Amino acid sequence: MNKEELKEYLPHREPMLLVDRIEIDEEGICHAEYRVKEDEFFCRGHFPGNPIVPGVIQCEIMAQSCALLVKDEIKGKTTLYTGIDKVRFKQVVKPGDLCEVTARLKNRRGNIFYCESVLKVNDNLCCKGELSFALV
Repeated sequence: MNKEELKEYLPHREPMLLVDRIEIDEEGICHAEYRVKEDEFFCRGHFPGNPIVPGVIQCEIMAQSCALLVKDEIKGKTTLYTGIDKVRFKQVVKPGDLCEVTARLKNRRGNIFYCESVLKVNDNLCCKGELSFALV
């Protein structure tokens, strides 16, 4: 699915739509990509002369990818974080990097979903964690 198709499911829009493309395999694992642009608003002041993608934005990239695991239930709803657990940052992400996210659904309780996700650049682990969200 490309970015325009994703807009059918995710409520996010530019500049906060942080998924360019996804594929969900037959095992229900999401494989998503996001190319960090040189002029991203979140890199302008973080840090001048040495732009780095903030950790919270890396978590948001993973969270949007996780939400797409239940894309058929999202239409007309808003996805809200309910938890960010065991997050670890291993390497910086910079403008121009292609973020490759893998996410899988671990559990569900009503309208709350629990996922595991990793974000890699050039096959190097940058961020990983457990994310949960609610559909409201």
